[in-house]
Amino acid sequence: MDHPVYRPLHTPHCHVVCSDCNLREICLPVGLTKGELELVDRRLVADRVKVARGASLFQAGERFSAVYAVWTGFFKTCIASRDGREQVTGFQMGGELIGLDGIGHRVHEFDAVALEDSQVCRIPYEELEALATEINSLQQQFHRVMSREIVRNHGVMLLLGSMHAEERLAAFLLNLTHRIHARGFSASDILLRMSREEIGSFLGLKLETVSRTFSKFQADGLLSVRHRQIHITDPVGLQKLLDGETTP
Repeated sequence: MDHPVYRPLHTPHCHVVCSDCNLREICLPVGLTKGELELVDRRLVADRVKVARGASLFQAGERFSAVYAVWTGFFKTCIASRDGREQVTGFQMGGELIGLDGIGHRVHEFDAVALEDSQVCRIPYEELEALATEINSLQQQFHRVMSREIVRNHGVMLLLGSMHAEERLAAFLLNLTHRIHARGFSASDILLRMSREEIGSFLGLKLETVSRTFSKFQADGLLSVRHRQIHITDPVGLQKLLDGETTP
């Protein structure tokens, strides 16, 4: 994979302003006062960068210096297994942070790759740490973000360790619809930015199993599929399947 291919969208005279962002309520500045937002506007985001579809924002082994808030677009994080295969570790959308993996050892553990033309806000980590000591609510929100990441990782372990294929795909789709709905979009219509192979890599399933499970869900009336466009017709049915109330 090529080295990161991205470029700033803003000149030094065109500052990124968090207070005017429509993702503010699901990103780091959520719950801040007007005065705190003014501090964030002046100091938190260094610039906004554009990442082309298929390009890397950062790669495993690269020095860590910033975290990134997705402004537009969609990303996957992944790592190469010992035999050279790609293992997808997560998918990120608008308002979510990428790069937290590098905090511990100051080196990124994963690749972050754009699944479509995307834009991210670059947040230098040293400035984030400094500002968080001045704004208690920002520090609390950052801790909440990190806590959610830990819970997500535990959820993935549960997903891969104890669920059947149908339960895994149901959990994936329900999680995706909840996240999309939180951003003001329909919870029943999903445009999958990732391929079925990438879904399978994330869920620990073969491509054939993912395709077969989508077909079964459609035959059971849980959803309809048209290429990458998914319409959830029975979210309650998907939840019941996940809860073990129906037999996979």
